Amino acid sequence: MTAEPSAASAETGDGEHSYLQQLGARVRDARTRQGLSRKALAAKSGVSERYLAQLESGQGNISILLLRQVSAALETPLTELLSERDGHPIELTLLIQYLEKLSPKKLLQAKAILSSAFGEQDPLERRNRIALIGLRGAGKSTLGKRLAESLGVPFVELDDEIERESGIPSSEIFSLYGQQAYRRFEKRCLERIIEHHEHVVIAAGGGLVSEAPTYELLRSACYTVWIKASPEEHMQRVIAQGDLRPMTGREEAMSDLRRILAERSDLYGLADAIIDTSNKTVDENQEQLQNMYNIST
Repeated sequence: MTAEPSAASAETGDGEHSYLQQLGARVRDARTRQGLSRKALAAKSGVSERYLAQLESGQGNISILLLRQVSAALETPLTELLSERDGHPIELTLLIQYLEKLSPKKLLQAKAILSSAFGEQDPLERRNRIALIGLRGAGKSTLGKRLAESLGVPFVELDDEIERESGIPSSEIFSLYGQQAYRRFEKRCLERIIEHHEHVVIAAGGGLVSEAPTYELLRSACYTVWIKASPEEHMQRVIAQGDLRPMTGREEAMSDLRRILAERSDLYGLADAIIDTSNKTVDENQEQLQNMYNIST
């Protein structure tokens, strides 16, 4: 006679199911943020498309649950066990554990205290380098060139610098060497721009904000402006440019675009200023950007 499952085991089962659902959602969201179809991720990772579908639907392999049990028994965060970095001081581990317990509001307060105590530059001290961030189609290149011309400073398109550094188009960097190689080129080029230009306007790639060290470098050295637009305007402008690369072979492209914007909005929102270009002419947006700069100086 089969024993009835206990309440405790049922609760554990529910917890495991919930965890796998969350894990699947995080994988799906990360894939969408990076503009990858499931087929493209399967080819890039060497993991079957079928398994990725199972993982994203909350039916991941049981081994992740076993590893989770080990981390709980060790009272060590799963992220620490999975990290590929060398171990860090116990003080940092304890600090991370403390910060994880804070509410979002208190986290912002903690960040402000740490920034004040350990030297994050004041926005006014970074105003000579202006970095425009946001998804393709927002107007970064058009507005950046106009602002640079009006200020009499160089305009640098970070994607162009990456292609110059690598010697091949950006799309080929991804296909030949993978995203990690592209991000290395991106950080290296940004470091060189910052080193060689005290006065400059930079148009950054839309995905830069997802790479924490590079985004922190940009924010620490530049006055950042999120050039924002509605998903519909992003799509219209990309099509008008004749560049369909972000959407080629993608189903429900608009839905994915909205998801990417939603996922990155908090990161873009860390910028020093925000300019919404929706339903405005280029001249109106330029005036808004110019006025923002004049106020900041």
